[in-house]
Amino acid sequence: MASSFAKLARSAELSGRLQVSKQPVDNPPYDIHKLGDAVLRTPARRIGKVDDAVRELARDMLVSMYAARGIGLAAPQIGVHQQLLVIDLELEDPASPPLVLINPEITATGGSICTYEEGCLSIPGVYLDVVRPSVVEVSYRDAMGRPKRMKADGLMARCIQHEHAGPVKEARGGDGSFAQQWVIEVHAAWFEPTSGTRVAARGTKVLTWR
Repeated sequence: MASSFAKLARSAELSGRLQVSKQPVDNPPYDIHKLGDAVLRTPARRIGKVDDAVRELARDMLVSMYAARGIGLAAPQIGVHQQLLVIDLELEDPASPPLVLINPEITATGGSICTYEEGCLSIPGVYLDVVRPSVVEVSYRDAMGRPKRMKADGLMARCIQHEHAGPVKEARGGDGSFAQQWVIEVHAAWFEPTSGTRVAARGTKVLTWR
């Protein structure tokens, strides 16, 4: 009996995962907005009901992300002002399901403070060292609308923090060149930034949220 219940639970869990081809397409459903677009500064709204429209949006985001060869994407980056993130760290493994986070909230951070080079699909070609906590706990709803909690470390923790966007802030060098400009959490001002996050931008002052 216990085995049957376990199988049913496992089947229900698998049924809630989105099935999307990871092969890049030439004409993705959405274009990804770039640095300077006003839509990246518009606050996103919580999703009240997780329905087929939300799941279709998540699928389209994944297709657009795979087309750009990225590992994470937030809905405001495609001009949709809703609190929805998609992440996939296993682009070469078609059997590994992507992660869909609806109304995500980072509830705790921990571990050590680590530096790692990051890029962003909204700032193509720019890579800078970002200092972040190595462990996060996040609450969210999955693609079926079920409440979930997870503890992540390593690249997954970093990616969640990166996509879990905070207020747009800029750091410019003395000559104002783009090479010396970095937008911290470019996506949109819809979450509070993770405590301890900072950017070590080459040629600029280090900015830190307290």
